Amino acid sequence: MSDYSDRYALIGAGPMGLAMAKVLLEQGISFQGFELHSDVGGLWDIDSPRSTMYDSAHLISSKHMTEFTDFPMRPDTAEYPSHHALKHYFHDFADHFDLRPHYHFDAEVTRIEPLGGDGDGWAVHWCDADGDHQEIFAGVMIANGTLSEPNLPRFKGQFDGELIHASQYRAPSQFDGKRVLVVGAGNSGCDIAVDAIHHGTRCDLSMRRGYYFVPKYVFGRPADTMGGAIKLPMWLKRKVDGMILKWFVGDPQKYGFPKPDYALYESHPVVNSLVLYHAGHGDLTIRPDIDHLDGKTVVFRGGQTGEYDMILAATGYKLHYPFIDHSLLNWQGDAPHLYLNAMHPHRDDLFVLGMVEASGLGWQGRHEQAEMVARYITGLRNNHPQAQALHSEKSAGFQRATGGMAYLDVPRMAYYVDKATYRTAVTRWIKRLASPGPTRHAPQNAVEATQ
Repeated sequence: MSDYSDRYALIGAGPMGLAMAKVLLEQGISFQGFELHSDVGGLWDIDSPRSTMYDSAHLISSKHMTEFTDFPMRPDTAEYPSHHALKHYFHDFADHFDLRPHYHFDAEVTRIEPLGGDGDGWAVHWCDADGDHQEIFAGVMIANGTLSEPNLPRFKGQFDGELIHASQYRAPSQFDGKRVLVVGAGNSGCDIAVDAIHHGTRCDLSMRRGYYFVPKYVFGRPADTMGGAIKLPMWLKRKVDGMILKWFVGDPQKYGFPKPDYALYESHPVVNSLVLYHAGHGDLTIRPDIDHLDGKTVVFRGGQTGEYDMILAATGYKLHYPFIDHSLLNWQGDAPHLYLNAMHPHRDDLFVLGMVEASGLGWQGRHEQAEMVARYITGLRNNHPQAQALHSEKSAGFQRATGGMAYLDVPRMAYYVDKATYRTAVTRWIKRLASPGPTRHAPQNAVEATQ
């Protein structure tokens, strides 16, 4: 067993893991990365063992609102890049900041466990082609992503056709010659429904609730680049943005879509105009929620029925950290309750990275999360007063950074934050932790503290 008790274990080499690796190097914090796949990219490498990507997938936010500020995408990259372009982007990122030498690739972390209380170290168990291994680390940073464990609902009855989750979908050819029902109208569900329209013999879309639809372009520009110069109170922002949506999207209810039962921005909007286009052309039929299954017949709430050869459940994903005991992550409901979605309230040697969603947060928002964590670790080691202040604040109890928004009480929104509230809090801590402070190392034990 190796002892790396002065180093951190970083799990994952997707966008969040790479951002954390970069910042750790900048802050001079020793670490060892672990990645299940043979290279970097995480979700955005469709060949990765746990990738849930599909052939037609593209970003739903524009490249300039998504990229890392200090590593822009290439000028010839499309405004809404494909997963192929993003795989190359993360490869370039890793090359530019020389991150690959700090990772064990083709290495699966199977278990992590604390050796005692906060600061006593962690045992990290992992396996690769050479067998099982165990190493001791000062702490653990979990960045294995949020979109790998399917949330597959249970339906009443028996379906005699093919029932799959969106995570099992790769290519439109899977729909050839089939009557398809897509369940769930989030961004992936709508993307996949458009694929099924062109390749299946029929496509219906089952929706439990309504959504707000946002076009990708407004006045010829990516929609997410519009506005922002003037900060509006939420009541006024909803009014203004709601009017813009009516201009560019119209009323989805006239195509059969249900009316949202929540206010704009209380759930993630759907960035897809094509699904409205096809519904308006009769290529897509909107169905209610499923009541039960009977052979190849689907019975919907209210008594409608339909015959299908395939049901694809685009019903999202669950947070999944299979290598750590559930009790160690301070779960509350559907997500761990962590300070600014990253810091354990009572431990300074355990961090969860990237467990954060917000409209427009982008990878830069996640980079800021990484920098806050790294500066906190450095601050604790140097006995910086602002690190002690942060420690006190997160230990005293806190609320998620929702900015007062009443987000839908569903699993996918359990770690959603308000972008402005979240980034303001994170960047405030970065500035405070980066300010001049004592350079004396903090006491390592009680004996040193009394000397």
